[in-house]
Amino acid sequence: MTFDAVTEWTAAQQRVIGLVGAATSAAVESRVPACPDWTVRDLLSHMVGIGVDVVAGNEPDDHGAEWTAAQVDARRDRDVSELIAEWRGLTDAMVAHLRTVGDRPINDIVIHEQDLRGALRIRGATDTPAALHVRDRFAGRLGDRVAGLPTLALRGTSWNWRSAEGEATVVVAASDADLARALVSRRSAAQLRAWTVVGDVGPYLDAFAVLGELPTVDLAE
Repeated sequence: MTFDAVTEWTAAQQRVIGLVGAATSAAVESRVPACPDWTVRDLLSHMVGIGVDVVAGNEPDDHGAEWTAAQVDARRDRDVSELIAEWRGLTDAMVAHLRTVGDRPINDIVIHEQDLRGALRIRGATDTPAALHVRDRFAGRLGDRVAGLPTLALRGTSWNWRSAEGEATVVVAASDADLARALVSRRSAAQLRAWTVVGDVGPYLDAFAVLGELPTVDLAE
């Protein structure tokens, strides 16, 4: 599928706005399993805060805890409608950033849309051009992190990947969507072990923790 960063980011933004705008008050204050320190409203605050910081040029290489916490803390007193209005007001600036600086913000919005869907229990958007773009980008990062180890293969329903040429010593088989989420540290070590059909995934688990420690509980969207 053709990937266009502006089209995909704005489409994802509209999906997220639709999801949170339709959520009940209880759902808005519920915890996000993939980000257990945050509620749905906190996650939305972070997504809005990312936009503010990115267009202001305040984006560290490492999206560390202090940087992200500040985005949430600054919006503690804002409700969903206020957060949506702030985010919509950033759209033009974000489009300009995507066109001139790069498409890194696609990573955040794709990953966090699925985090949100997991909290709200509403599936969707797992096979958009943006989702596939992020999957392939993080597969490349996994390949870099397991360089020097025997070949690892990911076997999906219609997507297959391997870290190097030759026969795979370790094979992890799951749905395309689950493998994509595993690549962004959104599946537990127990899930990865359960999906391993050849070899031992243990030596590779640290490589899957590219965005932080793997969840201690199983996740699904």
